[in-house]
Order: sequence, then structure tokens, then C-alpha cells
Amino acid sequence: MNIRNIAIIAHVDHGKTTLVDKILHATKVFRDNQDTGELIMDSNDLERERGITIFSKNAAVVYKDIKINVIDTPGHSDFGGEVERVLKMADGVVLLVDAFEGPMPQTRFVLQKALALGLKPIVVINKVDKPNCRPDEVHDAVFELFFNLDATEEQLDFPTFYGSGKNGWFNDSLTQIDNINPLLDGIVKFVPEPKVNEGALQMQITSLDYSSFLGRIAVGKVARGVIKENQQIALMQADGAIKKMKIKELYVFEGMGKKKVSQVIAGDICAVVGLEEFNIGDTIADVENPEALPVISVDEPTMSMLFGINNSPFFGKEGKFVTSRHLRDRLMKETEKNLALRVEDTDSADSFLVFGRGILHLGVLIETMRREGFELTVGQPQVLVKQINGAKHEPYEILVVDVPSEYSGKVIDLVTQRKGEMLIMETKGEMQHLEFEIPSRGLIGLRSTMLTGTAGEAVMAHRFSEYKPWKGPIPGRNNGVLLSKTTERTTGYSIDKLQDRGRFFVDPGEDVYAGQIIAEHIKPGDLVVNATEAKKLTNHRASGSDDASKAAPKILMTLEECMEYIQADECIEVTPKNVRLRKTILNEEDRKRVSKAMASEMA
Repeated sequence: MNIRNIAIIAHVDHGKTTLVDKILHATKVFRDNQDTGELIMDSNDLERERGITIFSKNAAVVYKDIKINVIDTPGHSDFGGEVERVLKMADGVVLLVDAFEGPMPQTRFVLQKALALGLKPIVVINKVDKPNCRPDEVHDAVFELFFNLDATEEQLDFPTFYGSGKNGWFNDSLTQIDNINPLLDGIVKFVPEPKVNEGALQMQITSLDYSSFLGRIAVGKVARGVIKENQQIALMQADGAIKKMKIKELYVFEGMGKKKVSQVIAGDICAVVGLEEFNIGDTIADVENPEALPVISVDEPTMSMLFGINNSPFFGKEGKFVTSRHLRDRLMKETEKNLALRVEDTDSADSFLVFGRGILHLGVLIETMRREGFELTVGQPQVLVKQINGAKHEPYEILVVDVPSEYSGKVIDLVTQRKGEMLIMETKGEMQHLEFEIPSRGLIGLRSTMLTGTAGEAVMAHRFSEYKPWKGPIPGRNNGVLLSKTTERTTGYSIDKLQDRGRFFVDPGEDVYAGQIIAEHIKPGDLVVNATEAKKLTNHRASGSDDASKAAPKILMTLEECMEYIQADECIEVTPKNVRLRKTILNEEDRKRVSKAMASEMA
């Protein structure tokens, strides 16, 4: 069997997708004169804009008459659910590590999953052309990481390759060459052929594809037996139900696309068309002798947000999908392919609790829905609290910060204010490497304040560690907000007069409504202001006082920054054209009544 199945895993930005590009070029998937651009596998618009991989993808190349199925995986811990399930299709992993940064939190997370599945690792130390890189130290750190993760003797004996994905070379030593053939030879030599058991057909569905012509497509690795076109099969579901179905078409991966085939043998990865109502984790089995494979388990979500319909005065002006039925159907559809996501109904028919892995995980979902034409409101992210032995526990994360030495004091100060405890402090070249244990709550809103405090120099990464006892209150945002008094269009005249009260999120000439957050107050406490007043025109003119109004440009915040910014009584209105911050209760009198009632309850 001339097949190798490999997954490429690494921390975010260590060069996974660039390596896949080089493998595709080295194996002549494209014509020599074909312009393919960079990061070929990141085909989704959001992935291209953000420069990160969000969805895992398959490609297949042929090298020396051996077919190599390559799986590109995301590097962000928020998309860990995506990595966990696609590793089931692989027999070996290529672990990429940056020659300067060394093993990072996500390196540890994905490696732990790969070792637990018994996959054969190949270590690639990438970016050895960077200044200050330290490949030998990094190799020792990787070995130590393997050892700490209880790797077997066989896994500890991993082959190592060095090189630069950007410059297109990888070698088993630090000698620079002009191709990546040594790495491809290493994959063929060290990654075992797929393990195939004797017996009837078994194939687990580990990911989903979709085509507007063919509908939903099931993707997975054939574990044993042979799967054929027009074959009758049994679909075995997680709840124990067994459905009889017929396979219409079969495809295997070839280059960046798929090739139609009549049958697929055990060990290869294929796409199956014609199944209905299947979910990730279901087993395709022999109709006469059905046997299920163990269900895929994915780590639990750690954060929740309230998604509701848009109930602002501007409701329905920009979106196509605005009702709670549209919202519910879309969220339920997302849970089919996004295993780390959960959706629950609430007491209100207009809102749903959505559970995810982190701010970025939920932010990508909201951004995708916005581009599809949905209007919705989302509340403040909340961490999931558990009762363990009668005590309140919350999720903790390991936070890693690399920062120039002069800013390390500022970073330590910011993290300890949010109940973080320092575990490690060491010097890496000109940078200080700091590791903390911090409640997940403390991370919400930390990134923006840390970048401000370190002049944009801090590089931070974090991963979920465990549930530990509740740490008590954590200080949130210090400043209050300025709220619009009226529903009208803002004027430069009013904003100019209010500049000393706060920093604005809106420009002159924008439509705002009562209860919308239009600026950050310079003091604690909220203030209702009128930013829509026009200048009264009279016959009198005075030199000096009639200069044109000078409004500073508005502060632009990304969706994730908005999610980190809002407080418990605020929410974000998301429409295809705008992202607005607002109070959950728009009417000022109603807000006062609710806050008085809450204050009397507390008393």
C-alpha cells in the first residue's frame, strides 16, 4: 500500500500553510508557469483577511509513486476542536516549531493529542533564516516537551529537519539546499503505512464538505474493508440508531481537488456523496455486519455568549435574515460541523445561549453569519462555571507572553491585577519569556490593554489548562461610556463640543439611536449626551468662534475587541454593514429602574 496520511500541526504562525504550499509546488501539482499566490490552502475569505487557518483542509500529492494525503490544521487554541477530530485520519504528524520562539502553548496542546493517538511524529524546525534564531536550543526544548508529555520510547526517537518554508528548503541538517526533498523522503520513510484491520467495512466521518451541486459530503479515512460506489451501507450514529443508506458517488483527494472513483480501499481518505442526516463521528459500516468505531470526543467549551435577534430601532434595514427562526436554524446548522460549539434554548424565544472555545471561536462564527446577511445582537462573553465537590470552579489558562525586557514589569503588573500568577520568567535573546496561570475571565479584554501598555510589542498566546476554585472578582473596564440621547444623525458641531468628555466610536454624519454607545467616557460612570445637535444659524458672525469643527477620527474596533470591551449590561448589534455597541436596555428610565431594583436586592 503506497499511501501516507500526515497532519501538519503547530502553534499559530509557525508556518503550516506555507509548508503545504511548498509540498504542493515540489510535487508538481501546478504547472511551472501557473500563478498560485501564497497560502493556497487558506481559501476562505476570513482566513485570507486574518492570515490564520480556521478550517482544516485536505490535499493529496504523489511523490516517488507514493500518495501522500496532507491535512492542514488550524493553529489557534480556539479551533482545537477542528484539530482533534482530523488527527483521527492521520498516521503521522509533522510538528512545525519556530526556530526562534520554540514550543508554544498550542504546540503542546496539539502534540499531546497526537501522542495520545499513537501517531508517529516528525519534527521540523522552521524559520532558521531568522535573526536571533536558536535551532539547537529549540530542538532540546522540543525533546523536553515530548518527555513531559509521556511520549513512548519510539515517539521520543523522532527525526528532525531544519529549514525555511518561506525560502523553500528543508534538510536533515542546517546545511541550506534548494528543495524540500529530504523532508518528503523523511515522510515516506518514517510515517508508517495506514494500519488496516481485516474484516467488513468501517469508516468514521471526521469532517464535512459541502457542494451546491452534491449537498453535504462526508469525509473520513476507511479503517477497514473496501467502500464502493452504489453500495448499501449502515450508518451508525452516536445515539445508537442505525440507518440503511446507499452511496451515490465516491471521491478521493488529488492535488487541491477531488477525483471520482468507483471504490476506495482501507487506509485512504475519501469523500462520500449521497448520505443524509449524518453527523461527524458517525460510522459507515457493512450493512450485513455493522460495527461502530468509538465516538470522537472533543474538549468541552469554556465560554458562552447570548445570541439574540436584533431589537434596535434600525432592525431589518440591512440584513436578509432577521427573525429568531432564521437565527436558530443557522446556529443548529453550525453545530453539525463545528464540534466544539453547543447551542441551548433560553427562557426567551428570541435568544439562544451559544457555548464555544474562546472569543476568537465565537467571533469567527458571528463574522461569518454577518457576511451571510444575518442581523443579531450578542451579549458579553461569560466563562462556564462548574460546581465541583460543592465548590465553585472556573476555567484557568496558561498565558505565555514574549515581550522586550523594558516592558516586562508592565506585563506582570497587568496580569497580576487580573488574578494571574507567574510561573516562569526567562530571557530569550532580547526578549523576556513570561508564563502565567490566569483565570479565563482575566483574559477577556487583556490583549488590548497589554498592547497599549507595551507599545504593541507583546506577543501573547494562551491555552486552556484546567478548572480550579473561583478566584473572586476581577476588575473590568475602568471607564464608563457616553450614550446617545436621541435617534438622529450625528453632527460634527456636537461631537467637537463633546471631545473633552471622551473618545468617540462614531464619525459626524452617522445615524445613531437612543441608548447606543457612541464614545468611551474619560471617567468611570455612564453619561447620556446629545451628539446630534446642529449649529443654530444666526445673522451674527464672530471672528475666531466660527472656525470649522474639528472632530478627531473615530476609534475603529474589530468584532473581537468589541466583545472584550462590553460589560454585563451592554451588547453588540451586528448587521451586514455595521457593528454597533449599545446598552441592552435602550430606554434611560427603564435602565435606572432596573439598576435601582438590583441595588435594593443586593442590599
